Amino acid sequence: MKGRNMTRWRDPAKDPRQEHKSNLITRSGFERMRGLYEHLRSERRPELSRKVAEAAAQGDRSENADYTYNKRELNKTIARIRYLGKRLDELTVVERKPDDHERVFFAAYVCLEDDQGEALRLRIVGPDETDGKQRWISIDAPLARALLGKRLDDEIEVETPGGVRRYVIIEIDYH
Repeated sequence: MKGRNMTRWRDPAKDPRQEHKSNLITRSGFERMRGLYEHLRSERRPELSRKVAEAAAQGDRSENADYTYNKRELNKTIARIRYLGKRLDELTVVERKPDDHERVFFAAYVCLEDDQGEALRLRIVGPDETDGKQRWISIDAPLARALLGKRLDDEIEVETPGGVRRYVIIEIDYH
């Protein structure tokens, strides 16, 4: 069977799209996501719909680059709106700070020191708000899983593609 909906077969056990995603998110992450959803729904989609209608009114659609491009962008935007709408309904906003500030939990800022004495500061957040530039890692990441529940001065080991890395927790903060 041939067609545009055919995709290559993926082993479900190895497909990264099948991995479980935690449904936790911080209040600020939730607000950013909802803001993006509202922007796409109320501003971007109507703008693209208008552009598609204008391009379609020009005549032959088969050779109309404006129509093709804007229709593709509109379809991507609609798919993103649909995904965000479903995802926002699934999420659980974590607003409360933990009672024990001496242990690592969700939304913690953690400072680690490796064997060479280099410091690494990161934050544990939900999978929808990870950011490599700010060093916000997903709670589902191996490093975050190794950190959860640990205390100050605890030593952890994490399996990385480059081998096992060891860290010591030197600071835990919830600001």
